[in-house]
Amino acid sequence: MVGDRVVVLCPSGALFVEALYAVWAAGLVAVPVNPASVARELAAVLADVDAGAVIVHRDLMAVVDQAGDAVAAPPPVLVVDDDTGVAQAVDSAARPLAAPVDGDPEQLALLQYTAGTTGRPKGAMLRHRNLLANHCQLAATKLHVDGDDRVLCVLPLSHIYALNVALAYPLARGASVVIAPRFDAAESLALIAEQGVSGLLAAPPMLAMWAQAPGVDELDLSRVRFAVSGAAPLSPSVLRRFSHRWGVPVYEGYGLTETAPVLTTTAVTGDTRPGSVGHPLPEVELRLLGEDGQPVRRGDPGEVWARGPNVFAGYWRDPTETARALRDGWLATGDVGYEQDQALHLVDRKRDLVIVSGFNVYPREVEDVLTAHPKVADAAVVGVPDPTTGEAVKALVQPVPGQAPTAAELAAHCDGQLARFKIPAQVAIVDELPVGPAGKVMRAMLRG
Repeated sequence: MVGDRVVVLCPSGALFVEALYAVWAAGLVAVPVNPASVARELAAVLADVDAGAVIVHRDLMAVVDQAGDAVAAPPPVLVVDDDTGVAQAVDSAARPLAAPVDGDPEQLALLQYTAGTTGRPKGAMLRHRNLLANHCQLAATKLHVDGDDRVLCVLPLSHIYALNVALAYPLARGASVVIAPRFDAAESLALIAEQGVSGLLAAPPMLAMWAQAPGVDELDLSRVRFAVSGAAPLSPSVLRRFSHRWGVPVYEGYGLTETAPVLTTTAVTGDTRPGSVGHPLPEVELRLLGEDGQPVRRGDPGEVWARGPNVFAGYWRDPTETARALRDGWLATGDVGYEQDQALHLVDRKRDLVIVSGFNVYPREVEDVLTAHPKVADAAVVGVPDPTTGEAVKALVQPVPGQAPTAAELAAHCDGQLARFKIPAQVAIVDELPVGPAGKVMRAMLRG
């Protein structure tokens, strides 16, 4: 029936795209699930959405079988593979889907589950008009694409940034999308050259690897005219290294699953200087509020609240969380930022704040200083318990290959750039930082 929820469990590729648009054509609601999900995670989604069906790649059937055993009423399963596309599978099904229906912009298009790194995942309800509004907003910026463009997507299509910005937006504008099933720096570089890619949609770790990958200068990358960084904060050092080597602008954006997803981008004005996540998209309103719920003074940090046609309808079957997030059409993002020259500068997530002897330490500020050190490839900062100060700053540092900065070197580097209470009290050198599928550092894993 129109409005039924259909779980899509496919790796990034043509089958995912076919499944997504088939669900929408039938007037159904797509529920994309990360193909790396385990049975317990999938079972939770199946039960929460009361799924009417599952479209699954044959290679992932074991997870579906295990998840089905854990729910009261397992939904019908449509199995697809590279030889049997969605259309063929539907034609041979015992209960084929209905013919395409007329679209309704107010109908739910997606139940997009938020990343579950900080508690129970919630299903964000996004209407068709939310998704299309973000397309129109992006088209009014320097991210305008058309039929001459080929956009590379190297992020998992189950993520909202990949699904609506790297896939649905270019397709809606007549552009082509080149999908990499997984990220590999060398393979993706070859793909960019072979396919004549003009736009790169990526996350910071990917830009960092492309910036230092061997062989870039030997490839024909002349058609690339822009790169977009999203899903996680982009350090100024990575932005500078990539822009210098590739000779193209890197537009940084900011948004959430709940905003379909983009709220601001440096592509609004074209000013790509490090530090800012840009100006609000057309029809997006922002305000910065203090702990008292009142607007902060210009230049002071406050929680970012947003309103616009791309803001979601609430959380699926969760009126309590919806009421916390939405007030009179305004979305409480949980992010802290300040305004400078009408552009938004993000400070950090409220929940990631470290409090040392009563003083606030925003991890991103410390991370930006650390990653400016020539021996540091990446860094993440968390708070750890301290008997004297309540919390202390701990830095986990991923070194540049062949380099090994000492704690003393990093402390000396931070001295004069950070207040003393912000300088990491603990430093751990790690081979690599744990990141999720969309490139976000999983801080909960770092606090152990």
